[in-house]
Amino acid sequence: MANNYTIFISDIHLSTFTPSITRNFQNFLCNYHTIRADALYILGDLFEAWLGDDDQSKFTQAIKQSLYKISQYCPVYLMHGNRDFLIGQRFCEECNIQLISDPHIVKLYHQDTLLMHGDTMCTDDLVYQNARIKFKSVEFQSRVLSKPLWFRRLLGRYYRWKSLKHQKNLINEIMDVNQGAVNKAFAQYDVQLMIHGHTHRPGIQWVKVNQKFCKRVVLSDWHSKAHALVCYANGDQKLTFY
Repeated sequence: MANNYTIFISDIHLSTFTPSITRNFQNFLCNYHTIRADALYILGDLFEAWLGDDDQSKFTQAIKQSLYKISQYCPVYLMHGNRDFLIGQRFCEECNIQLISDPHIVKLYHQDTLLMHGDTMCTDDLVYQNARIKFKSVEFQSRVLSKPLWFRRLLGRYYRWKSLKHQKNLINEIMDVNQGAVNKAFAQYDVQLMIHGHTHRPGIQWVKVNQKFCKRVVLSDWHSKAHALVCYANGDQKLTFY
């Protein structure tokens, strides 16, 4: 029997260096309200960096066990982010979760809803968009995954350092979504509700596209608190901190 609400989260950025975030995430998965949800969607950047499904460390095993446990109560759907695009089918099978594409349209209680990580709409940051094309290519991913895990860890730290250096030189507006890209996505997929993360700027925005009022809901990161969007069957949506 349906419980009449679905939960969306994004940008948890799990890593061994942030044990408090890991505890928050595992507690969130054990929460009675989460367990009773009709579904849980993770819209990218579950991990601060994912370097391959062959990572069988104690940390990753604990995360997989937590995801597997909640999957016994409600279905879990995972989308790639810009930090964990190397998550593959092996990881998903071990967690009993389903990998979904970016973008992805879901029928959310009779309303077509566009789910995205959100980075593709940050079109003003040309350096990032060019890097994204490189990282998403099959050739690049195959080349990286062919390297030993210890080398991939060093590579991940290097790219993280480059990313932080790049962000320091940008104004906040460039790192946010481009409004034209938002409107284009609404029109292209013919929806009136969009949910995404990536920008770490939680909130709700109403825009008018093709004479229709459309709602964009932005999820928060988990750096300070556990955060989620709860969508109810009656059409209500609530951004919630746990």
